[in-house]
Amino acid sequence: MPKYPVSHESAESPAQLSTPELNRVVWDRAAARMLAKMLGEFAYEEVIQPVPRSAGGDTYTLVLDDGGSLIFTAGRGVYGSWRVAPDSIREATTAETEADALGAPPAEAPAEHTGPPRDRVPAGVPFRDPLLFLARARRLLGLDGATLGHLVRELTTTLTADARLDHSALAVAELADLGYAELEGHQTGHPWIVANKGRLGFSATDASRFTPEARKPVRLPWIAVSSRIAAYRGVSSLATAEQLYAQELDPEVRESFAAALRARGLDPDGYYCLPVHPWQWDEWIVPLFAPAIAAGDIVPLHADPDLRLPQQSIRTFVNLERPDRHTVKLPLSILNTLVWRGLPTERTLAAPAVTGWVQGLRDSDPFLRDTCGVILLGEVASVTVEHPLYDHLPETPYQFKEILGAIWREPLLPRLAPGERARTLASLLLTDPQGRAFTAELVARSGLPPTVWLNRLFAALLPPLLHFLYRYGTVFSPHGENAIVVFDGQDVPVRLAIKDFVDDVNISARPLPEHDTMPHEVRRVLLTEEPAFLTQFIHSGLFTGVFRFLSPLCEEQLGVPEAEFWSLVRTEILRHHTRFPELKDRFEMFDMLTPRIERLCLNRNRLHLDGYRDRPERPHAAVHGTVPNPLHPSA
Repeated sequence: MPKYPVSHESAESPAQLSTPELNRVVWDRAAARMLAKMLGEFAYEEVIQPVPRSAGGDTYTLVLDDGGSLIFTAGRGVYGSWRVAPDSIREATTAETEADALGAPPAEAPAEHTGPPRDRVPAGVPFRDPLLFLARARRLLGLDGATLGHLVRELTTTLTADARLDHSALAVAELADLGYAELEGHQTGHPWIVANKGRLGFSATDASRFTPEARKPVRLPWIAVSSRIAAYRGVSSLATAEQLYAQELDPEVRESFAAALRARGLDPDGYYCLPVHPWQWDEWIVPLFAPAIAAGDIVPLHADPDLRLPQQSIRTFVNLERPDRHTVKLPLSILNTLVWRGLPTERTLAAPAVTGWVQGLRDSDPFLRDTCGVILLGEVASVTVEHPLYDHLPETPYQFKEILGAIWREPLLPRLAPGERARTLASLLLTDPQGRAFTAELVARSGLPPTVWLNRLFAALLPPLLHFLYRYGTVFSPHGENAIVVFDGQDVPVRLAIKDFVDDVNISARPLPEHDTMPHEVRRVLLTEEPAFLTQFIHSGLFTGVFRFLSPLCEEQLGVPEAEFWSLVRTEILRHHTRFPELKDRFEMFDMLTPRIERLCLNRNRLHLDGYRDRPERPHAAVHGTVPNPLHPSA
């Protein structure tokens, strides 16, 4: 097992102040990448509309609020996407601005400039400041003052995390040798969302201790909660909490928890035990559950001895010392990538039942079980703790109803065959400081031609996802963090694992006979969508959310043209259709090959739809127009 520094800091004895990652070279590199991503993703979502400087050219101009312009080069790709070259972005010279104005239609005069001074970036030199761009384009972007203020903060903290990653970045040859949990600490975050590591609520010290890029294992403290305010649920093999604790905690730890309760005159049989995130305990649980703590309904205990490592979702911890023990997911009331990262009470209660139903579909289907060998990492046990007020006030913001609870998920490593190894799909988008792609390293190690390797990748990922959709009218959100690629000993993709699927399971709103076995408890919590939109979960989660970025990488580093990449994807879908001709009506009902699909927008949600306001329900992605589907035969 890799050795990690274990932090023994406390709030009373902070670490020596040190920010080695915050230096000009690292910051400028990370900032240039963020600005290029910002221009590209905002253009993709049509928040901005850069203008080509010549017909058919790849150089574009974007006029800012103060009348100045940015000039940059960009490649265009599938779904109408943009790939902006970070080193190409510069401030236009006066002559270029005047020349552009001569060929442009009459426009309103720029608003009186009240923002940062324009001469911070001399004309003609590289422009690499996304925060200055935000200030100079706030009217262009349609931002109100509150959104602008919070967005500057969220982007700055994201950049700080990017700088930390850059400062300790490894070559892809080294990344390829890391284990599943360790590789998570080198991921760069959501490829589509610009402010993808905001973690609003964390201090700088919190970020240095609890984020995946900090790579610091922690020992989680536990609490005991009275069954008067807590509820336990488990799959059939973990029907009682004692069955769970027998697997998760050594006997002496269980006895020490019971002794702590007896010492206070409390009956251990009347309590459920669960770990808590140290930050959540300090920031949310003690302040908002203080009456329950005072009444003895919540009793703080000590930490168990196992070291756990935070994963990309931050609130999920893998057990490093006992990989046979469950992964634990805890509420963490920080705002990150659009939502507060708590645990909704109703869905946490239902998680084991949803797991049982979805895994039952797999276990009774020979194609999913034997041919695909798909791994569904079930959320097999949960403890929920209801807040006596917030959970009964429907108009209250949703983050106040997701404060305290825990979910135990099946661990991945014991479910791998000898010689197999696993990596999240998101890792395939990584590039190292030398510019080499992680995917290129894996292809080279496999010894296969790139198109053959990609065929194996698509054959591992698509059949189980398509079969759940067509046969059972059921989809997950197979984005880069939830979808896990399982490789053989030669780094060839062989099958798919899915985690966190309970939160993202959606079913067809049109009744299907395959749903007749669904328990009422499951039906009550699962979200439903019309068949025409259900396909969006694969389109947005996998295709536009991952493959839109992977295909140009494969063109640049593997020599596989983007059109050929998508042709291979389409071929795999058609191969699945041929394999199950009896499902022809379902292929038409859940049509993956339509000429156009709706454009889901994740950045528009933050900029225009929800901003940073509180609301009683979790927000959803915005929809803005349509884009061409690269899987349609005409493509």
